[in-house]
Amino acid sequence: MRRSLAAVVTSAALLLGLAACGGNDSEAASSSDTLKVGVSPVPHGEILKYVADNLAAKEGLKLEIVEFNDYIQPNVALQEKQLDANYFQHIPYLEEEVASKGYKFTALKPVHIEPLGVYSKTVKSLNDVPAGGVVGIPNDPSNSGRALNLLAANGLLTLKDGVGVKATEKDITGNPKNLTFKALEAAQLPRSLEDTAVSVINGNYAIETGLKPATDSLALEKGENNPYANLVVVRTGEEGDERVVKLEKLLHSPEVKKFIEDKYQGSVLPAF
Repeated sequence: MRRSLAAVVTSAALLLGLAACGGNDSEAASSSDTLKVGVSPVPHGEILKYVADNLAAKEGLKLEIVEFNDYIQPNVALQEKQLDANYFQHIPYLEEEVASKGYKFTALKPVHIEPLGVYSKTVKSLNDVPAGGVVGIPNDPSNSGRALNLLAANGLLTLKDGVGVKATEKDITGNPKNLTFKALEAAQLPRSLEDTAVSVINGNYAIETGLKPATDSLALEKGENNPYANLVVVRTGEEGDERVVKLEKLLHSPEVKKFIEDKYQGSVLPAF
């Protein structure tokens, strides 16, 4: 079941003197000089707020930031023209969405990577995961495959050669600890730590719940050659929108790179 939309226009929009949305979620995105962007609150919303507060005015760009607490509604809102762009997803997830729902979307340049991590409240090392333990993983296809690859890279299971990001439980060829996998909506995984031996949690949800991926995870994805970089997505044909071009320039600036490095200390990595 989809979670209800929790859309909040952040103070970044107010600081730029933007008008309020009027509270009607069905209204189309503005055709004015304001760019309305849907984000996950952390780190996407924080990065975009930094851009709005510190860089946008110099480029003559006005941003309205709308926060979503799930991975479904930002694409629905973009499709329905409630947004001009969104910034919350990576290419494998976008490809799954396009294949299943027929969206006509285009991904722009990678901005950052939120390393997927393995966390636990009961064990201090992956070597201590008990036989028959329950492992929480994301239930969307792209992130579940990603989770299985991370577990395989750290010796908890083996996968068929070549399955890559499309790996499923059917592709597991070795499970020496006889682990059981519990697929949950990504946003629910931090809470699953009460009931699992370990859970594989997306970086944004880990950070939102007070976990520090760089220090609290038992295993963490590498940043190098990582296909899961997050980026801005727009409706196909709108890549040349002057507002979008300005946003892309700012998101890939030295200032934003330094902001990501300084604020997240390795828990979020620049991808440019």
